[in-house]
Amino acid sequence: MSRPAPRAARYALRVVSLASALGLWQLVTSLDVDLWLRFSQFPTVTDIADAFADRLAGADYWTDLTDSLTRILNGFLLAAVLGVAGGALVARSRLAEDLLGPLLEVVRPIPAIALVPVAILLFPSNEQGIVFITFTAAFFPVLVSTRHAVRALTPVWEEAVLTMGGGRWRILGSVVLPGALPGIFGGLSVGIGVSWICVISAEMISGQYGVGYRTWQDYTIVDYPGVFVGMVTIGVLGWLTSTAVELLGRRLTRWLPRTSYVPGARLPRRTREAASLTPVGRRSKEGVSHDQLI
Repeated sequence: MSRPAPRAARYALRVVSLASALGLWQLVTSLDVDLWLRFSQFPTVTDIADAFADRLAGADYWTDLTDSLTRILNGFLLAAVLGVAGGALVARSRLAEDLLGPLLEVVRPIPAIALVPVAILLFPSNEQGIVFITFTAAFFPVLVSTRHAVRALTPVWEEAVLTMGGGRWRILGSVVLPGALPGIFGGLSVGIGVSWICVISAEMISGQYGVGYRTWQDYTIVDYPGVFVGMVTIGVLGWLTSTAVELLGRRLTRWLPRTSYVPGARLPRRTREAASLTPVGRRSKEGVSHDQLI
């Protein structure tokens, strides 16, 4: 059985992968390689690094960073609270599903960035409109994931609480929300990523300050290293916020069993023997096809 690679080796491999990509970028752009893709139009890695250093030394960069993070946090936290509450309500109440379900399903396919004109008409300031766009982008992934996670819960848990005298709020706090947490955090992870896409687009269209606004301004004055500084900033911020959501989800679901999948590794002998004792395992050993098992 092959053993998992040590954690230090895995991190080293990730660093090598990133360094190799940057090295290849530097090579093709410095040599002005033009095959089918026109790398001669791209700034080099060193040009972007120089532009990044200049931005870090100025106050505008940090103002843009603060504005974008504030918009993301306000919109995403609002979407997290209302998305979880709305998803649980629609999943648990037939009346809520009949009243809200059709409206939500009609609005859900509309891209959040397409609501920019609506935000401009509704809200007295661009700031509030951008937060609304961010909220809308994250709301529906959280709502849908919560709804599916709540509906997938086994009724046995709820019946056990009822048998012990628990009421509706007891079921919600001890069964529904804890049981749906893995699905909820799946929706939150998707929602935070979509929020970054939409907040940057909204800042480009109607923002004042912000990473997206500054990136668009750099494009209009043909400052391509500055454009890539904005892109790198967006990528790093998105990665950090997504990682924070994932770590919080792991923290709140510590009671879940954790598995470590290693491609190509064989299962331990005891695990294989236990699997062979199950009905599916016995039938598989007898030559039953996968289609027949399904």
